[in-house]
Amino acid sequence: MPELDLTIPEFTSPLIGPGDPPPFEVLNPDGASSVLLICDHASPTIPASLNDLGLDGEALGRHVAFDIGAADVTRLLSRRLDAPAVLAGYSRLLIDMNRQPGDPETILEVSDGTPVPGNRGLSEDDEAGRAEAFFWPYHRAITSVMAHLWRRGPAPALFSVHSFTPSLDGEDRQWDVGVLWNRDPRLALPLIEKLRRRDHLRVGDNQPYSGREKAYTIDLHAGAAGLPNCAVEIRQDHLETAPGAAHWAEIMGDALEEILTMETVHWVEHF
Repeated sequence: MPELDLTIPEFTSPLIGPGDPPPFEVLNPDGASSVLLICDHASPTIPASLNDLGLDGEALGRHVAFDIGAADVTRLLSRRLDAPAVLAGYSRLLIDMNRQPGDPETILEVSDGTPVPGNRGLSEDDEAGRAEAFFWPYHRAITSVMAHLWRRGPAPALFSVHSFTPSLDGEDRQWDVGVLWNRDPRLALPLIEKLRRRDHLRVGDNQPYSGREKAYTIDLHAGAAGLPNCAVEIRQDHLETAPGAAHWAEIMGDALEEILTMETVHWVEHF
């Protein structure tokens, strides 16, 4: 089978200028593994046209802008597993890749107590323009890579990497890592079991978020097709350094290497 061509087309959106990065990044598209890794909130980048949404560098370095360390873990897992990966190229503050466009949580005027001036008073055309510039190119890339893996066979799995802040809206979170899933248990339950075997790890089952409520990307690209899927949320303070990200990539890599050998992980099954 020929290699996948994911050449990024020239964008005409007025939001993305010639000095701005593309709206997604694809790693190792012809990797041998039958799992696609994705990172919805990989980057804090804001295009020059939107003037950092009126925020300073401190705000754009926090969890409100992106999932700290998640991109590093995704890159390391891609190499470890010889798996393709798709990473979003822009900040969740522009538009959240893990929400249906139009959802009130897609573009926030206030995120965890931080006002976002550049998100106030947007028209429907403004919001649609952000979706066309940042959201749909990322999701089309996921669709293309998943289709490539499936044509090559066997049926691929989808694994989404996130990180979470230890405190949100004044509430502390006790978990080290959470596994998010909706109806399909084939990845999630073995992963929870393997993670819980490790000493001192506090592992959440659909914590700190529920995959039955916040699972747009994995539902769209895998759940609807009967393909195995789940997401992980790792505490961001475990990922703030390169050794920390490497440690968690090793933990996830050890577990996934075993799970991906299971025959049921490469079946199409609707739950």
